[in-house]
Amino acid sequence: MSIPKKLHVKTGDTVAVISGANAGKSGKVLACFPKEGRVIVEGVNIITRHTKPRGQQNQGGRIQKEAPIYASKVMLYCDKCKRGVRVGHKVEDGKKVRVCKRCGKTFEA
Repeated sequence: MSIPKKLHVKTGDTVAVISGANAGKSGKVLACFPKEGRVIVEGVNIITRHTKPRGQQNQGGRIQKEAPIYASKVMLYCDKCKRGVRVGHKVEDGKKVRVCKRCGKTFEA
């Protein structure tokens, strides 16, 4: 049994993609998979899935959706710095918070 990994990004964070075919794009994290070390980012790594119609309600066809990418390929996006930044940690009011390594801005959980 392997120990679950901890990711540097969380669901709802805005991230910037730093490498691969989608380098330079940014988006919101829709889902995190710590065991696999992957994240799904909105509007990044779009794949086309061909599906068959299942029943009356479900229509078949080509569906475009986001596929997971490795978490190591994304950096937390800082609005103040306008780019992907490394994340540090600080204790404020007894709570551990994430901070931007460049400007010191705190990120809300």
